Amino acid sequence: MIEIDGSYGEGGGQVLRTSLSLAAITGEPIRIAGIRAGRKKPGLAAQHLTAVRAAARICNAQLWGDALGSTLLEFIPGSAVQAGIYTFDVSKAQQGGSAGAIALVLQTILLPLALASGNSQVTLKGGTHVNFSPTVTYIEKVYLQILQRMGVEAQVKLGAWGWYPQGGGEIELYVNGGCQLGGINLLERGDLQQVQGIAVVTELPSNIAQRMANRAENLLRKAHLKVAVQASQEKGVAPGAGIFLTAEYQNSLAGFGGFGRLRLSAETVAEIACQELLNFHQTGAAVDEHLADQLLLPAALASQASHYQVAEVSSHLTTNAGIIQQFGLAEITVDEAEKIVSVKSLTS
Repeated sequence: MIEIDGSYGEGGGQVLRTSLSLAAITGEPIRIAGIRAGRKKPGLAAQHLTAVRAAARICNAQLWGDALGSTLLEFIPGSAVQAGIYTFDVSKAQQGGSAGAIALVLQTILLPLALASGNSQVTLKGGTHVNFSPTVTYIEKVYLQILQRMGVEAQVKLGAWGWYPQGGGEIELYVNGGCQLGGINLLERGDLQQVQGIAVVTELPSNIAQRMANRAENLLRKAHLKVAVQASQEKGVAPGAGIFLTAEYQNSLAGFGGFGRLRLSAETVAEIACQELLNFHQTGAAVDEHLADQLLLPAALASQASHYQVAEVSSHLTTNAGIIQQFGLAEITVDEAEKIVSVKSLTS
């Protein structure tokens, strides 16, 4: 059994998700102690517990310690990953519901299902656009687009938007199994082609979305960027607002967002997202800080080496690298001076 220290590195949920994905893929049993020890509320929250149960379901794993707040988990796969039709609902993981991020559940099971034989359809319910996690728009416009270049065939369809704290969002994930993962080289991003965006409200006046869109377009045009932001009123169970921008370069993609909240103007929400994008644009890097750690796992499982330049060497990145190397699947080097990540599979 592989023993994993949940307090390693930044001590967050990334340790858990990567370990679950690799346990499902390799069939190796794992024990994780000190889960999310680096967080204010340690242990399994609703989205982590849902990810645990989703990973267990697809490989018929035995579980010990799968409860809210648990800091110790044993996960023993019972079979190879099984393609199929699944539903996982974060809101059912705790009494009173949850807006836990379904993108984190998606990222836990995506690669195991992509490498399994047969196609899968997964319904995920909970928070689609919440702080401190990838949004479903980011998954669709950035993460899955880059993974497609590595051989992963998957699509998401957003049925309802779910914001914090009510959740209530829903997506369908379609995964083609039997993928052959190849490496990726993202050392040069090339010129910016355009910025595309969507400004969204649910259960709020449509002029709020339009104000976010207008402010973002004005700011980015002042910075001499080609930009188009669509204002949209969408389906959701509760009031919510946000703007999500995708920077499309010749060779790469990067995504940024801002969320509405009480006493924060529509214009300020747009400014937050635009500032994030402009800060990244000035780095000249090919890969944004969030994609940097999300690419490690597919790169570790690929048949060729991968090399990519990141905007920032985050603790998320170095933590994820350390966990992946515990499974003996890949050699990962992070050049902190040049901000270049190199990943070479040890199994191909």
